[in-house]
Amino acid sequence: MPEDTTIDVANEFSRWPAGRVRKDGRYSGERFRQEFLVPALKKQGIVTIKMDGAAGYGPSFLEEAFGGLVRKEGFNKDILSRLKIETTRNNRKVLIHEAIDNAIVEELAH
Repeated sequence: MPEDTTIDVANEFSRWPAGRVRKDGRYSGERFRQEFLVPALKKQGIVTIKMDGAAGYGPSFLEEAFGGLVRKEGFNKDILSRLKIETTRNNRKVLIHEAIDNAIVEELAH
């Protein structure tokens, strides 16, 4: 049975998420994807990501965390219907959707 999940990045992961891969630091996009996003998405429900409260998100963090769902974890465009991004900064939503869309385009080109 699908189980909805909420992830509050600042409270459950880090107030200072940064970097693309684990070698870039303890709070990288790769770690967030592998340890938080993928387990939540495997439950088949809606995954709400609360993004406010963190110091900020670099493009490499967002691309690795969310684009990596397609490139490295095998998710497809349907992932967008299961992710609910909660933030007061609309550009974060745009960057996440772009990361996923770009990864989908890359996968289709191969």
